[in-house]
Amino acid sequence: MSERSYAAHSGLSRGAVQKARKTGRLVLFADGSINAVASDARRGAMTDPDQQRRSLGGDTGAVSGPGDSTSYLKARTALTVYQAQERQLSIQKKKGVLVDRARAETLVFRLARQERDTWVTWPTRVAALMAAQLSAEMEKASGVPVTIETAILQRVLETHVREQLNALADLRVSLA
Repeated sequence: MSERSYAAHSGLSRGAVQKARKTGRLVLFADGSINAVASDARRGAMTDPDQQRRSLGGDTGAVSGPGDSTSYLKARTALTVYQAQERQLSIQKKKGVLVDRARAETLVFRLARQERDTWVTWPTRVAALMAAQLSAEMEKASGVPVTIETAILQRVLETHVREQLNALADLRVSLA
């Protein structure tokens, strides 16, 4: 069979047949003509199934099975997409746009603990000053000396601060 005849037989272009001949994917008779049956079998064994399907105008919407080449194409495409996304994330990390989630959660937790500790110790620090200011204001307004016990004011402040902190403890930070 000639190259033109084999091209018409196999559905390939003449250039593709010539390339197949040069790469050894065709079986030739002694006179140089093409053995169509043997060449079809050899081409089938040596040619990438994706290329065979494309050259035959194969169905691209078929469901892929374990031995199907479309599953390979889908996997290769998925890998390429994954690698591109990974590169994009790496670039965003380097630019500082993206931060490590575990580190961010640790920093938020540390900040919340510092704020809580500050508020827990606040009544002890300001109770005496507040008692003195309230006593002075009440004495000024009424003209009678008034004494406000620092310990009592401290206990009242601690109670209200703890209630507020308990209410804030119900808030949850979600970085998802």
